[in-house]
Amino acid sequence: MHATKDYLMRSIAGETILIPSGAAAQKFNGLVTVNALGAFIWDQLQEPITLDALVGRITDEYEVDEATARSDAEEFLSELRQIGALED
Repeated sequence: MHATKDYLMRSIAGETILIPSGAAAQKFNGLVTVNALGAFIWDQLQEPITLDALVGRITDEYEVDEATARSDAEEFLSELRQIGALED
């Protein structure tokens, strides 16, 4: 899986957001605010990666157990799928 090129991550006024562009802007009218973990995951999704590899990177970066990392990753990935920001 990997992030689509139709969304851009930007920091604006202290907030990190995903901004739709191109075709995504016609389908999704809004912005997505992401926290530090969401921004980390988004960065990892710039190249193809498996869920297991992503979970490993999260546990390496943050002090969190594998089950929590997997749950948080799956929740964020589900949200990205819903807005068309993730390609499997």
